[in-house]
Amino acid sequence: MSILLSGETSVLVQGITGNIGSFQTAVMQEYGTNVVAGVTPGKGGEETSGIPVYDFVSEAVGRHEVDAAISYVPSKFARDAALEAIDAGIKFIVMTAEGVPVRDMMAVLNHAEGRGATVLGPDTPGLISPGKSKLGVHPDRMTAEGDVGVLSRSGALSYEICKSLTEKGIGQSTVVGIGGGPLWGMTQVDVLKLFEEDPETKVIVLAGEVGGSMEQKAAEYIDGEMTKPVVSIVVGRSAPAGKRLGHAGAIVEGNAGRAADKIDVLSSAGAKIGRSPGEVAKIVDQLRG
Repeated sequence: MSILLSGETSVLVQGITGNIGSFQTAVMQEYGTNVVAGVTPGKGGEETSGIPVYDFVSEAVGRHEVDAAISYVPSKFARDAALEAIDAGIKFIVMTAEGVPVRDMMAVLNHAEGRGATVLGPDTPGLISPGKSKLGVHPDRMTAEGDVGVLSRSGALSYEICKSLTEKGIGQSTVVGIGGGPLWGMTQVDVLKLFEEDPETKVIVLAGEVGGSMEQKAAEYIDGEMTKPVVSIVVGRSAPAGKRLGHAGAIVEGNAGRAADKIDVLSSAGAKIGRSPGEVAKIVDQLRG
């Protein structure tokens, strides 16, 4: 079983006629994702990879059943794209844009909460349920269908973890990239809860990084609520204080954001700690027996 995404999930792509949108749509289709419609203002009536394109999300939703929307639009348009999808009644919104202003994300998240929608991102690679569907840019050749749930703040790190797991013959139920922040829709705790409730996910891999206190909150949930084993890796052990590294949320400000402190609290909560993707795969293999 998978979380958030299955082979039946019907998908709308915002920015479908752009270079990135058209390319990734074709890749997702080839993998089996059920892409039913696309939206690019001014391009209504066209087709991309056999998919009808509309000017507005409301038009697409009026003609197709849509479960999820993914946007491949520049950061300056990401807010409006997300608000339009939420207003059209779409309940799962994936925001891939990097550099979305915090003020814009606050507006999106407040509106989503009021309309009962879930937002993944921004700056997310998306998610993949191996063997079923993918919504985003995860390289499917590195994944395999199985029972290990993977969640990560870093897309690249999740790819390496999946590669190491797959090479050991260990498949994944769903792989979720929550994005680089500094303000997120779905958090690590949100995804952990879904994996905990999924009967076919047996082990969870949590990949964290420096900055913020999200891993500390995840540790509290693991300690108090999780019944399934969790393996964690936190990158950035040598990160200098006060310097942003890669993601907008990856900046060490005080002890709480340091990798060492995150590792300590996760370990104290019962998570097994790996120092590399390969070591994570070995620990997962041992836990699965």
